[in-house]
Amino acid sequence: MGGIADYSGARVLQLPLACMTSARIQLQEPRRCDVVSVRNGGSDRFTIDLPLAPPTELAAWFRTHERDRWASYVVGVVEALVRRSGTTHGFRIQIDSSVPEGRGVASSAALEVATATAVASSCGIVISPPELAALCQRVENEVVGAPCGIMDQMTSACGRKDKLLKLHCQPATIEGYVDVPAGYRFYGIDSGISHAVAGADYGTVRTAAFMGLRILTVDSSWRGRYLADLTPAEFAQLDRLLPEEMSGAEFLARYGGIIDTATTVSPERRYPVRRAAQHPVGEQERVDRFAELLEVLPRQPSVATEIGSLMYGSHQSYSACGLGSDGTDRLVELVRAAGSAQGLFGAKITGGGSGGTVAVFGTTGGEGLVREIAARYAAETGRETHIFAESGSIATR
Repeated sequence: MGGIADYSGARVLQLPLACMTSARIQLQEPRRCDVVSVRNGGSDRFTIDLPLAPPTELAAWFRTHERDRWASYVVGVVEALVRRSGTTHGFRIQIDSSVPEGRGVASSAALEVATATAVASSCGIVISPPELAALCQRVENEVVGAPCGIMDQMTSACGRKDKLLKLHCQPATIEGYVDVPAGYRFYGIDSGISHAVAGADYGTVRTAAFMGLRILTVDSSWRGRYLADLTPAEFAQLDRLLPEEMSGAEFLARYGGIIDTATTVSPERRYPVRRAAQHPVGEQERVDRFAELLEVLPRQPSVATEIGSLMYGSHQSYSACGLGSDGTDRLVELVRAAGSAQGLFGAKITGGGSGGTVAVFGTTGGEGLVREIAARYAAETGRETHIFAESGSIATR
């Protein structure tokens, strides 16, 4: 829960999955970085000389070399840590991953965190997991060019098995961990539709949210730093100031720009300002209630239905922003049709939306039904699906 509300300062609840990315590193005398990524039964290779260019120059180079763009996640992390340590040796890095790519389950964050952990250790850098996560997010924003929030990197670096990381994204404070009660489980069903945080839809919605923030701080007496600090009641008093849609050109002429460092307003594009601003306000309330209900679920099993309703509400809000997809909508519809009587209580799109994976909350006995739903969806759509049924632990060495 939380999803795209992280960049607007909301709380999020995230669970690590039982799949992983590993990075093996070897120092070498030649001042270069040799990277090999083993994936999908094959391998990709990339070599670059050291010292590396600064982030802006690396970003510009990778923008014109699409085939090598996968390496920007690794190279960006190496640049940040080499600059920090001043080391003079080179690196040979091998990446292995079982995290599906483009499925909204943070494959890029896993790659960054695994690489950063290995490089920091080889350079003798002492860095805390939250600090390492923040470094990885900066790399994804500045070098990769993806305007992601902090939640995926923090979950990859700080997550715990069978516990939801409770993270307050202002900018990234771990408030604790919420147990997944015995007898219940979160599942994931891959829709077979590729998702990318770097895609236009995600970036458009993020930009629109910051446009809404700017409008409210200029045209009202509210001076908050984060949209998620507004309650739904407070937002209801202010939403009349926000247009449903607004062109970038009109916004720039009236308000000058936004405070977000990861996105820019395009004059030619139209932005869903009101919906994008409303989402983190509603999501903050849903996340807080979600955490409260999970705590009491072992004593009050009936609240599982309300937990599911919160997930359906989150999914609907994603769609209102323009981040839905036919595949994820169909999966949510199938889970809702199965219903709580069969042990499935709720479902929602995850990550940045516009495809990817649907999270499902149910009983541990509901796994068979989850697999039936995935099989039915695959038969209807012809898309290949994947089931995530287990949580994993964070292992570093």
